[in-house]
Amino acid sequence: MKLGLGALGDVVFISSFKTPIKVRTFRDFQRDSSARWGSNDIHLHKPRSQFLGPGLDTISFSMTLDARLGMNPRKEMEKLLVYQRDGKVLLLQVGGKPLGQGKWKILSLSQSWADIDREGNLIKADLSITLEEYV
Repeated sequence: MKLGLGALGDVVFISSFKTPIKVRTFRDFQRDSSARWGSNDIHLHKPRSQFLGPGLDTISFSMTLDARLGMNPRKEMEKLLVYQRDGKVLLLQVGGKPLGQGKWKILSLSQSWADIDREGNLIKADLSITLEEYV
């Protein structure tokens, strides 16, 4: 089922300029993958390489959460922080297609609070998130 631009669990990436405006999208999306290799020592010869299998992929991206674009930055970031601290495993899809084996764990979150009003309400924040594939 395709929802918006994609989703990380129940956090749907959306870009709707209809009333009310709601924007929750990502940028600087980067996926890294690796292979696992072992080395077998051979007496008086060079070691032999052995393919052990694929490694776990990682994905990182940034999001800007802005109250002027229909988001509550503090609530949005708190939700993802709870998922990280609880070790919640989430499905990740972009364009209606799952990435990797489909499930991902949040390795790290970095919050940058950009705009705060005079009552202490967070108006705009940037969030960087790093995920690792969960198999």
